[in-house]
Amino acid sequence: MAIASVLSVDPQNISVSVDEMGYAVINKVISQQTISSLIGDLEGLRQSAAIRQKAGQSFGIRDLLNMVPAVRSLAEDDSIKSLVKEVIGPDVKLVRGLLFDKTPKANWKVSWHQDLTIAVRRRREVAGFGQWTIKAGTHHVQPPVGILERMVALRIHLDDADQSNGALKVIPGSHTRGRLTPQQMREILAADEAIVCRVGSGGIMIMRPLLLHSSSSGSQPTHRRVIHLEFAAGMLPGGLEWHHESGH
Repeated sequence: MAIASVLSVDPQNISVSVDEMGYAVINKVISQQTISSLIGDLEGLRQSAAIRQKAGQSFGIRDLLNMVPAVRSLAEDDSIKSLVKEVIGPDVKLVRGLLFDKTPKANWKVSWHQDLTIAVRRRREVAGFGQWTIKAGTHHVQPPVGILERMVALRIHLDDADQSNGALKVIPGSHTRGRLTPQQMREILAADEAIVCRVGSGGIMIMRPLLLHSSSSGSQPTHRRVIHLEFAAGMLPGGLEWHHESGH
């Protein structure tokens, strides 16, 4: 797997940024050769319940780790795992993979929110876990905040992302305030300045699930393909299992 050296970026600085700000951006991590290969694999996918489409174009894929083996291989590469381990510790598990895209025909937007849901293999009634749903045949549930605080998302950008094509916006530091009520969100948005996370093709963004974030429709919509990988530290309680689980 062709991954450019990330050693020029001090992993400890990444950990500090994610802990304090809730996110970190590192550009030029994945080679353009690998990016082109991944795009080819994605474009070659057949229709599936896990692929969300609009006007004949895919704009989201849920079961990405099973559908594109190259994505799983990339996510399990030691260079990628080492970055995650600096943030959440050595017991790292790859637990979910998604794809998000924006195009002129699927120029969607997402309002301000936190990522509160995880994917699990089967439903079990465990204290603190609630609001069960099924998406693309997979059970999803909202876990206790303590589980989310031991997780991190790593977003690999296949295209340049900026304000013109709907890059992610975040409120730095908002992840430290736990699960937010709608009123608390409104108060934070009124008081704090949002940051547009500009990331180049081949760059990555690491973020905490509880970080308050959104994305606007693109003013000049082009592809904004992002591979969204979720990692967790530790097992789930009460016999619950992550839908995907890979770690070492």
